[in-house]
Amino acid sequence: RAEPPPASPSGLLGHMEDLQDLAIIERPIRRSLKTAEEIDKLTVDEDLNDIERAVYLLSSGQDVQRASVVVNLPNLVRQNPAETFRRVVPKVREVLHVAGVELQLAAASSFLTILQDDIVLIQTHTHSILQIVLLNLDHRDTVVSNAWLETLLAAVDVLPKETIRQEILGPLVSKAQLSQSLQARLASCRILGKAATKFDVKKELLPLVRSLCQDVEYEVRSCMCRQLENIARGIGMEHTKAVVLPELVELAQDEGSTVRLAAFDTVVNLLEMFDSDDRTHVVFPLVKTFCEKCFKADEAVLASLSFQYGRLCHGLSGSFSEEQHLWFLEFYKKLSVLGLQLENGHCESQAYPLELERKYETVRRNCAYNFPAMVLFADPKCFLAELYPTLSSLCHDPEISVRRTVADGFHEVVKLLGPNVHYVHKELVELLQDESLEVLDALLNSLQETLELATSRGEGAGSESKVSVSVPDLIPALAAAEQKAAASLRWRIYEKLLRSYACLPRIIAGDQIYFRFLQRMFTIVTTTNVLPVQREAARTLCVFLRYNRKQEQRQEIIGKVVEQLAQGKSYWNRLRYLDLCEIAMELFSKSYFCKYFLVPALELVNDPVANVRYKLCRMLPRLKACIRLPGDKHLLQQLEFCVRKLLCREKDKDVVATVRKVRHHLENDPRTQPQELYINFSFNFELHYNEK
Repeated sequence: RAEPPPASPSGLLGHMEDLQDLAIIERPIRRSLKTAEEIDKLTVDEDLNDIERAVYLLSSGQDVQRASVVVNLPNLVRQNPAETFRRVVPKVREVLHVAGVELQLAAASSFLTILQDDIVLIQTHTHSILQIVLLNLDHRDTVVSNAWLETLLAAVDVLPKETIRQEILGPLVSKAQLSQSLQARLASCRILGKAATKFDVKKELLPLVRSLCQDVEYEVRSCMCRQLENIARGIGMEHTKAVVLPELVELAQDEGSTVRLAAFDTVVNLLEMFDSDDRTHVVFPLVKTFCEKCFKADEAVLASLSFQYGRLCHGLSGSFSEEQHLWFLEFYKKLSVLGLQLENGHCESQAYPLELERKYETVRRNCAYNFPAMVLFADPKCFLAELYPTLSSLCHDPEISVRRTVADGFHEVVKLLGPNVHYVHKELVELLQDESLEVLDALLNSLQETLELATSRGEGAGSESKVSVSVPDLIPALAAAEQKAAASLRWRIYEKLLRSYACLPRIIAGDQIYFRFLQRMFTIVTTTNVLPVQREAARTLCVFLRYNRKQEQRQEIIGKVVEQLAQGKSYWNRLRYLDLCEIAMELFSKSYFCKYFLVPALELVNDPVANVRYKLCRMLPRLKACIRLPGDKHLLQQLEFCVRKLLCREKDKDVVATVRKVRHHLENDPRTQPQELYINFSFNFELHYNEK
């Protein structure tokens, strides 16, 4: 072993500096220890009961002690609700006036737990809690006020209607007035929307809804607009048409982009509540104007518009005229190439500021997400003329995120095209060969379904030349995808790809699998160092072997498996043979497994590596379950011989413990009773050996 180099003076100096740094780090720790005086302040009389201790700590304790009382408040209410609300809750209310953010957040959480818990609270107790919650809604810290608002909104779900009407909606009218703070009016909007899900708000609160929709602050108008969906569903279709729809039309023309976006989202969410006449004469012009305005001068809203576009077209499709239908389709095409220019048949990015370029990328990604919905909207029969150029553009988009989104939904497109699936064969091959592994990863999520649909033309059972005729470049693309995944460090993608290849026997001829894929799977099993990849390759190899109809090819592969795995020089490969046996027991018949796989597995009882023998011991019950008497009597004898050998000669303690557990399992398994003669022989042999 090489001697370490002598330490230089500069090196010793460096070590001394490191030690000094450690000493400096330790000093604040010593200073942070509590003094005797501080410990005395934190000490509480042990004779106090829980209620008295809570009152004392809230009155005279440190902040950390007050926080502990507030956090424990639900437990106090469960143990003694009357005394807790009489003595502790008023103290909590006093403390909250001067409490910091952490204590306020803890109190909001505790009171929410009390309201949601199965504790029977009388009206006075509920009133006390709601008064504290409503009081702190106006807290100057936005984080704190939002926490109390969330507590109140969650309480609406569990409180009785009459309590909500008296305790929450009563003060709401005054808090929603223009003279109140912006924070109070925003809270009023959300409370209105939540309350609308519990009971009818038509009579007393609709004027308040109109007032908040016309508030001078755009934040309030936007917030109230997003609550109109809940209000519309609460008041029904008739009142929605008379009250909500006019407000949405006005808000969709608001000067604030966030308000217009909120109106658009609400319209899309409420499409099923509008009748055909409203959709044709009100909603369509409204949406068309909104789309045109966004496309020309409002890139910030385009992202949300493009995301909702598929849902919008689907909801309105039944009410469109042919001209309206065509307009929406053309507008989608423009969105899908936003920020790109066509050069030599390919889409290239234009030079834009980075922020604007990212917005355009988001729009195109959303168009890719909505592409299956647009295929349905345009009618799959018109796909080639109307949407194929758009799909080609999205598959060649310069941004990886766009191509990845197309790949993620490609199986839906293939499913919709049906007998015309051959239109997109070229794009399937291009996505398989994409330079980005992220695109391949997205395609792999449904690759088996995609391949089966893409290579099926509804013409009955495929012939051996089906794929080579319909998708001539598919096999090279699949092989190239495997090579690219193998060369990367993304082993999970590689594992997913090999798992997807299990469908190839259903779509590719046996000879093509044998020469292009089966040999490759065997190479992966014997050479790769990543265990999940090895196991998945072994499973795919077994699937290929299972569906191979040529006996000579099957014999050749099994011979190589036994020679290079079961009898291989590397213990790692011998372990993989046992993994392969577990898979083979699932895929092949018991007789086939016993004929070709069982004996080489049992011979591993002589393996020099304990790990191999250990794994074999754990597999013995499953191996024995494959044996059928009386035809496999000789195999049972060989298995029993393995058990005897392990019991007599094994020195590794883990293997010995495992084989004894296996012996007990075999002895008590009712399926082993016909072979009791052989099992008992091995047990008696062990007993005799132990006595000697």
